[in-house]
Amino acid sequence: MLFKTKTIIPESHRGLLFQNEQFHSVLPAGVHEIFDWKNEYSVHTVAVTDTANSTVDDKWLHLIGLHAEAFADHVLSWATGENEVGLVYQGGVLKDIKAPAQRGAYWLGQRTIEVRKLDISEDFKVPKALSRQLLSVREPPLQMSAAAAITMSTVSEGHSGFLEVDGEQLGMLDAGVHVWWKFNRIIKVKQLDLRLQNMEVNGQEILTKDRVSLRINLSATWQIADAQKVKEALVDHSDFLYRELQLALRAVVSTQTLDELLTDKNLLNQQVQDIVVVKAAEYGLQLNTVGARDIVLPGDMKMILAEVVEAQKTAEANLIRRREETQATRSLHNTAKLMEGNPTLLRLKELE
Repeated sequence: MLFKTKTIIPESHRGLLFQNEQFHSVLPAGVHEIFDWKNEYSVHTVAVTDTANSTVDDKWLHLIGLHAEAFADHVLSWATGENEVGLVYQGGVLKDIKAPAQRGAYWLGQRTIEVRKLDISEDFKVPKALSRQLLSVREPPLQMSAAAAITMSTVSEGHSGFLEVDGEQLGMLDAGVHVWWKFNRIIKVKQLDLRLQNMEVNGQEILTKDRVSLRINLSATWQIADAQKVKEALVDHSDFLYRELQLALRAVVSTQTLDELLTDKNLLNQQVQDIVVVKAAEYGLQLNTVGARDIVLPGDMKMILAEVVEAQKTAEANLIRRREETQATRSLHNTAKLMEGNPTLLRLKELE
């Protein structure tokens, strides 16, 4: 018919009808006849994909906002607040995550699309069920969205975790997997190992009271008793304990002679432990045992000590030999006295 134009909108498209360059209406898929005797109308076709991974082009969002009623049956518009996260579901299945302070729209199709918003202004921890889903997702688009939206920390068994947000500690974490929304905040987790640990203080060159240079290797077992106190008071608790053991060892050795140290090594261990255990407890550390593994003498002192030991053993051997000789002489003397007044006994001895 004259002055009528025929417009065909494919099934995978929508038509945007404009009159004199002004938006008029949305044309669904199908055949449309438009009476345009003044040549006032134009149609712009838009490809429509009814999936949660395909959003309305940004250039149409302003138009949709101006004519919300006209687009109501064709578009799902969404907007997240500054402290809101949007979870996009299609057919009840999570497909995408929207960041705070964003807006957009989806073309409506056969599959239902829903945007559920979560307030993360106060409670920004991801619920366990949702966190398990996000950590195990395999679809690349959702994987990328989850990587940008959440942060995860695993607190190992036997450890204590501390949650810090924007530099402020908010609480302690038990063993397990913890997931948070990371929008609008900087989240860090610090862990401390609460299990029994070993520390080696090796190669300590120390002078004894009698000016003998020794090299002592010390071993200690320890653990964190108060994780909160350790975190608040110490930058590096392992380095702190190492220095305290080192200083205590030097203090004890410098007050004892070489002979005293070699005579009772357990006394050295106990004195070092008594000094350090009190200081460590003030900072939340528990010192369980201390033991000097090796006391190494310098080369010349080894030779001198070996000579001393050899002399001592020689003197002991000579003493034993003299005792045996004295005992034998005494026995001969007693025998002679018996024989002196007894001729019969003397005769029997001769017959032997």
